[in-house]
Amino acid sequence: MNRLESLLSKIERRDAVVGVIGLGYVGLPLALLFKECGFQVVGFDVDPSKVERLHRGESYIRHIGPERVAAAFAPADGVRPIRATTDFGKLSECDAILICVPTPLGGHREPDLTYVCGTAETIASTFRPGQLVILESTTYPGTTREELLPRLEHAAGGPFACGTDFFLAFSPEREDPGNPKFDTRTIPKVVGGMDEGSLEAAVALYGSAIDTVVPVSSPEVAESAKLLENIFRAVNIALVNELKVVFDRMGIDVWEVIEAAKTKPFGYMPFYPGPGIGGHCIPLDPFYLSWKASESGSWARFIELAGEINALMPRYVVDRVALALNDAGRSMKGSKILVLGLSYKADIDDDRESPSFEVIEHLQERGAVVDYCDPHIPKAKKGRKHDLHMASVPCDADTLGQFDAVLLVTAHKEFRNPAIYAKAKLVIDTRNAVPPGAVTSGKLWKA
Repeated sequence: MNRLESLLSKIERRDAVVGVIGLGYVGLPLALLFKECGFQVVGFDVDPSKVERLHRGESYIRHIGPERVAAAFAPADGVRPIRATTDFGKLSECDAILICVPTPLGGHREPDLTYVCGTAETIASTFRPGQLVILESTTYPGTTREELLPRLEHAAGGPFACGTDFFLAFSPEREDPGNPKFDTRTIPKVVGGMDEGSLEAAVALYGSAIDTVVPVSSPEVAESAKLLENIFRAVNIALVNELKVVFDRMGIDVWEVIEAAKTKPFGYMPFYPGPGIGGHCIPLDPFYLSWKASESGSWARFIELAGEINALMPRYVVDRVALALNDAGRSMKGSKILVLGLSYKADIDDDRESPSFEVIEHLQERGAVVDYCDPHIPKAKKGRKHDLHMASVPCDADTLGQFDAVLLVTAHKEFRNPAIYAKAKLVIDTRNAVPPGAVTSGKLWKA
């Protein structure tokens, strides 16, 4: 039996050990799913506090309940738990290794593959024949072939041949935290293998846990598909953000325009304006392709323009706050402003790349005294670019009434409750989320 046949047999029998590197918003749901489908799972993370919390049955991701974590990491006697560890030497025990690490941008919006390449080096240091390695981190076309393949081919004990000694594929993550309609199992999984054997192994692994697997001809196609998905969204969000600014100057309500346009049953898909874009995908991923395009002598002008428009939205919102305060007879400097929402989208605790951070910092730069309210994030977390040293204030009418202006940035369901605006003096709504007639003692502005 050759190595491919052996691996396929292990996957079919659920005897394959699945390793997941990075236990965040992508890796943790994958680890849980494979465990729930009968596989032995080892989770790897550089953060020892995550490992400790998981083994205590605690969840650090709001939409993943502690009951599910406890059932997987601390189950009843006789059931194999997920092993979470910071010991990457245990990668040698794994038959399949899924890489779910961050792919941020550098200071000049260039791809930063530090985590991907570092992880590939770590895998190579413990590599053994017969392993399947799959990169899930969003990146530019060619990363799997150019960065992972040579490291694994020349791993310790090699050289190794891809397709016979080991197997390599790319399968982009498609997590949408907090989406009640889709989860890791039901979101179709695109898979591109380095060769036929790698594709067969990757499809077999994902097919054992995910409802629909979509094989494509190469890792580059899979890498490009993920970028296309997010570029499509980034460009259309930029378009509607630009139209918001244009229509506002013309005295036209962009939200009413969108509601009218979406009655067309064909040829139109609604996108909605906001204070900027957030999450790990849309603010970052398009620039991976524009960078790679420039390396090839092409220029992705739509991507660059969309990025420019979306990046300007936090400042536009702050300008609108200044106008609203001026209309109320106050200056920005010295005004007490409450920002509603720190997460990047409604009803989750994910604050990655949230426009709220930039909005808060721009308000502070202009002299405002700023607090925030977010029932999903009681204390602002330290990120790669921001460290607010702030904690959430209560979400009630008395608290909102203490501020000169309330700025809604994230449309949590708690912020759609009209009762909390009963004593608000001035409310600026960037999401069209404040119920009509809710601001009874003050004034409502759209931004």
